[in-house]
Amino acid sequence: MTQATVVAALQIGSSPEGKAATLRNILSFEEKIRASGASLVVMPEALLGGYPKGEIFGTYLGYRLPEGREAYAHYYDNAIDVPGPETDELAGLSQRTRANLVIGVIERGGNTLYCTALFFSPEDGLITKHRKLMPTGTERLIWGQG
Repeated sequence: MTQATVVAALQIGSSPEGKAATLRNILSFEEKIRASGASLVVMPEALLGGYPKGEIFGTYLGYRLPEGREAYAHYYDNAIDVPGPETDELAGLSQRTRANLVIGVIERGGNTLYCTALFFSPEDGLITKHRKLMPTGTERLIWGQG
């Protein structure tokens, strides 16, 4: 008889307080992940860094208002470096729970932001990433092509 594979979805949203609060929330599920016996835990797109629903970043064709520049700078500051401290924390969560993790993040790559999926294994930590190939519509104003 084969053993069933348990897959879990951690359907939570980004904290308006920023990436540190969101990461704390993710890590708070450690015992539930371990107790579930999940070998794979998937999380939403742009969970760390946040999806800027409704934000226009002060853009109009050909220019950006100063308020938009400030809003974008704040969004950029809330993105994560890959690898970085947040990926180290997530690798530790994967190792401690023995679960593979897939999580959506906003990744800083130089001066460009990417909507990225990160993949972690208990044995190897961060194993790969996949940047969104073609951001849709106005997402292209803020995210680069992967």
